[in-house]
Amino acid sequence: MPQKDEVELDITNVAHGGVFVARHEGRVVFVPDTMPGERVRARIADTSHDRFWRGEVVEVVEASAERQPHVWSAASVDRAPGQRAGGAEFGHIRLEHQRELKRRVIEDALQRTAKLAPEAIAAAGLGGGRVEVEPVDDETPDGTGWRTRVRLQVDAEGRIGPFAPRSHTVIPVEDHPLATPLVQEATPFGRLFPGAESVDVVATGLGASHVLVNEPPVRSGRRTVRPRRAPVPIRERVGDREFRLDARGFWQVHRGAAQTLTTAVASAVDEALFDPRAANLDLYGGVGLLAAALGDRFGSTLRITSVESSEAATDDAAENLADWVGAAAVTDRVERFVARLASDASATERARLRAATVVLDPPRSGAGREVVDAISSLDPAQVVYVACDPVALARDLAFFAGHGYALRGMRAFDLFPNTHHVEAVATLTR
Repeated sequence: MPQKDEVELDITNVAHGGVFVARHEGRVVFVPDTMPGERVRARIADTSHDRFWRGEVVEVVEASAERQPHVWSAASVDRAPGQRAGGAEFGHIRLEHQRELKRRVIEDALQRTAKLAPEAIAAAGLGGGRVEVEPVDDETPDGTGWRTRVRLQVDAEGRIGPFAPRSHTVIPVEDHPLATPLVQEATPFGRLFPGAESVDVVATGLGASHVLVNEPPVRSGRRTVRPRRAPVPIRERVGDREFRLDARGFWQVHRGAAQTLTTAVASAVDEALFDPRAANLDLYGGVGLLAAALGDRFGSTLRITSVESSEAATDDAAENLADWVGAAAVTDRVERFVARLASDASATERARLRAATVVLDPPRSGAGREVVDAISSLDPAQVVYVACDPVALARDLAFFAGHGYALRGMRAFDLFPNTHHVEAVATLTR
């Protein structure tokens, strides 16, 4: 772009989404690839929004003491902005400082979106203190080597790589430092996949690896149809328990995440409020990981219904929860399931629902008002909310608060080192 569109900016804060905050002539400018305390030369790349612009770092003029050489050279600020690999947007920041920045984003969301009082935010973490972003056990010193699943896009020439940030430009790469060694070894770097849409590489904790080539959707009349993909059954282990799932199905990406969340969710449940014979719910249940976490803590008498929209995942959940006679796996959209419960439950069912614990692990967009309203109308004893987006979580906390459910405690976990993402587990009660 013309030279006049390049400006020097002082970076003052971190924002949600892996970008940082500066001001230019009174206007907010969001800039990636930097951090608070730095001065950068940036190109103004997007002026289409009334309230803010977006910039791209061209040069770091004054670096923070927290800056490090990027863990992935393909994503380094040394490259031109449009040629930087996406998916490691915090890789230029020391790992401990990454967690501090994520903590700030969580607290900002609790203040701005959840509308919590400062004293409530200050006491939301373990032991009544502030929320800290906790590392996963046995994390590597630089936060690399954790991804057990990688999706690489395919460009017009058949080369594989991630998209550049905020674009559909494929950046061909020859390595992926965030991936586990087994994923790195299995990834077909340098091979061409002409005509394919993407390539998934999956490595299980039991030592198996799979390379899955995904064909693009095709037009069928007025519809766009994805080619039918044959299931690829795999098994994962958490503690002493094995889970069956499809290689393309959802599973926690960090090699230690499933165990971390199993422990965190089980401990987030207030035992004094838990009734194993109530109509307990596991919403957005996937293949039953979190339902099993409750089962392993509270025993064979557990009654729980796991609800998931994917029929394949529900079939796997039915097998994975077979140890509990009172466990059921239901294929349904969560919003339809809870709305039906709210409107059709009998008096006896409502009594069992009032004694229930509801665990929900929605997608990044969160549960939303419709689901929160329906859950709250069931009046469960407690809600344990697992979230991978702090702003969506905070929005839903505000919805729950409108029904009398208050945040009783929260933990946050760095399940996505060298990215801006962070996982949280929150407990709510009336």
